[in-house]
Amino acid sequence: MTLQAAIDRLKVRLGEAVSGPVEFRGETTLTVSPGKIVAACEFFKKECGFDMLTDLSGVDNYGEDPRYEVDYLLYSLAQRCHVRLKVRVSEEDMVVDSVTSVWRGADWHEREAFDMFGIRFRGHPNLKRILMWEGYPHHPLRKDFPLAGIPAELPESAVNADTVRSAPMLGGPFVASDGTRSSIRREPRQYDTLAERQEKLAHPTKKESV
Repeated sequence: MTLQAAIDRLKVRLGEAVSGPVEFRGETTLTVSPGKIVAACEFFKKECGFDMLTDLSGVDNYGEDPRYEVDYLLYSLAQRCHVRLKVRVSEEDMVVDSVTSVWRGADWHEREAFDMFGIRFRGHPNLKRILMWEGYPHHPLRKDFPLAGIPAELPESAVNADTVRSAPMLGGPFVASDGTRSSIRREPRQYDTLAERQEKLAHPTKKESV
């Protein structure tokens, strides 16, 4: 079944709950009413072969009404094509049905949209924050959230030094060095000269001077 045939069948089945499609830069987007998103996803997966949910994300269209939306990017491995489903979400009713019953992989995506935007997903098996801590009062990806952040009290686990342990990354590529020669040279660096590389190959056990 072609993508256009699938869209035509979906619009017949769900009627006015589906609008579009809109084409932009080779991508096809359909807008689906919040109460029909699960039915639309089931249709594309079970009847049209769009067997992969490659992304699910929240969007803040600050200044528009409805302000928020949830985007679902579906992919058909057999047909090698994408289709995007979009649900518009108002500030007065920020609830959308969860699609975890269709794709289990939607679990963490929906948790992220909840955490970052405050969009709730009805029927989600474990809807809680995934990046920020429980009790954090803000949603950092909203457009009115300042870039510098908003002061907030840290959870008890971060305040109590006895319960905070350093990550076991000492010497790893993501840890800033302490400035000593050994720590600077712990990882390969582009400024090693040919002579230095040859010396290390010839004497691999030789200790560096600090």
